[in-house]
Amino acid sequence: MAPGLPPASGKAGFAGAVRSEWTKIRSVRSTYWTLIALVLISIGLGAAISAGAAGELIAHPGDKAGFDPTQVSLFAFFELGQLVIAVLGAMVITSEYSTGMIRTSLSVQPRRGTVLAAKAVVFGAVAAVVSVVVSFVAFFLGQALFASTGIGATLSEPGVLRAVAGSAVVVALVAMFSFGLGAIFRHTAATITTAIGIMFVLPIIVHIMPDSWQHNIIHWLPSSAGEVLTTTVGPPPPYHFSPWAQLAVTVAWVAAALVAGTILFRKRDA
Repeated sequence: MAPGLPPASGKAGFAGAVRSEWTKIRSVRSTYWTLIALVLISIGLGAAISAGAAGELIAHPGDKAGFDPTQVSLFAFFELGQLVIAVLGAMVITSEYSTGMIRTSLSVQPRRGTVLAAKAVVFGAVAAVVSVVVSFVAFFLGQALFASTGIGATLSEPGVLRAVAGSAVVVALVAMFSFGLGAIFRHTAATITTAIGIMFVLPIIVHIMPDSWQHNIIHWLPSSAGEVLTTTVGPPPPYHFSPWAQLAVTVAWVAAALVAGTILFRKRDA
């Protein structure tokens, strides 16, 4: 020990790992740019879609029958917001591999399970808070734009609170799904490509399959929860589970990615 320095005391624990990961995530500019993109797309584009739809309803009042103002106001968030936050979920873990910082992190805290858990907790909290705020803002702004049409929704109406809160949950889950894939692949491009492929490309492929195949597959896709949870007017989408059962399917996909990522993170060299 160098003279004049106090003796080392204590040991690196989970709380310290969480503080370290919080410092990392708020010190990287890509975090802010990605979250800004999420807000602009989810709220800005969502407002533009709602305003356009409101104009169409005023011009064609007959279209009001069966129109779902809640789903329309949330569309940009739960469809495109997933894409943005999936990118952030990938970068949270893969960027350390690309820069070599993961070796430093594991030198300071050699317990790999603790490191990954701390990353998951910090990023999961950020994703959840941002998703909840963006979802409610997108909803209220959209309903304000629909006010002139006389069909705006309120949180007290059946299914509306479920749609708004459910959208936030789904987007946060997609973030954690991408995080889990990042731990599996350790490469940003591979992680983002896989996340987009499963969440966006796979549903397109399923929809061009024969009807009997679609009916048997579609409810097992992680992306199906958003459509079911946000439907508040008319019958639910056919060949899907109930809203909460459909959400459980998405949770299962996320859990599988996180478990596989944790196992590989602990077994492979940095």
